[in-house]
Amino acid sequence: MPRKGTDAVWVLVMFDLPVKTALQRRNATGFRKFLVELGFHMAQLSVYVKYLPSSGRLLSLGRSIKKMVPPGGLVQIVTITDRQWSNSVRYVNQNPVETEPKPEQLTIF
Repeated sequence: MPRKGTDAVWVLVMFDLPVKTALQRRNATGFRKFLVELGFHMAQLSVYVKYLPSSGRLLSLGRSIKKMVPPGGLVQIVTITDRQWSNSVRYVNQNPVETEPKPEQLTIF
C-alpha cells in the first residue's frame, strides 16, 4: 500500500455481483453507476479504474465503495503505482494497445 497522501496511484475495483434476479441486476447496475459517479471508468466488464494524484483519499474512497456493495457481492480494491500502471501491457484482438496515460491536471489561475 502506498504511503498515505503522498503517492499517485491507480485504484482498481474488481467485482463479481449476483445478477440472477431483477433486483440483483438493478443493484449491480446501481453499483456500476456509483463507480462512474466517483470518477471510475470501465477497464473490463467487472473492473473499473481511477487515477488518484495523491493516495490521501484512498481510505475514504474505500469506505464509500464498501457502503454500496450489493448483498452477495464480492468486491476487491487494489492500488498500483503510476509506474506499475504505465509498465502494464494491454492487448485487444492480439494487438498491443497503449496503456492509458494518467489524466492531465487542470491548472487554475
